[in-house]
Amino acid sequence: MFIPGVYIAVVTFPGVIVHELAHQLFCRWCGVAVFEVKYFQVANPVGYVLHEPPKKASHSILISTGPFLINSLLAFIIAFPAAIPVAQFSGGTFFDYLLLYLAISIGAHAFPSTTDASTMWNAVWHGENTPIWLKIILVPITGFILLGTLGSFFWLDLVYGVFLSILLPLWLAGLL
Repeated sequence: MFIPGVYIAVVTFPGVIVHELAHQLFCRWCGVAVFEVKYFQVANPVGYVLHEPPKKASHSILISTGPFLINSLLAFIIAFPAAIPVAQFSGGTFFDYLLLYLAISIGAHAFPSTTDASTMWNAVWHGENTPIWLKIILVPITGFILLGTLGSFFWLDLVYGVFLSILLPLWLAGLL
């Protein structure tokens, strides 16, 4: 079933907002000036952060992959207290379902975009004085991002959000 990405983004807008906020946060942590931020809009792209080119290739990697780290962690943290009552006790409160919606939305927008991958790739491969170890690390990261982007056509991003928000908390609770 094909649903245009803008419609999905409208339903999962909290994830878009957190994704762009993560980009902005990593820009600040890396000392990269931010010129403009659009946390959410009903257009393509649904959100963006315009910033100066990072001076270090490692900063480019951090800024590009920041949403994956932040969105994944935040989705898990938000979902953990709600996933168990909903799944284990065949119910839960309205607040539990609201937390799960937020967590799945945030987790579904964890994957960096192809623009993020391209920016990161160009900064590392065409940047001056980029160490070889950073180039070696970049190849699988970029491949992972591109697979995630291609997988979004098959709802991989939503599957990842559900994994973080429901399956991972339940699995960890079973280990405790």
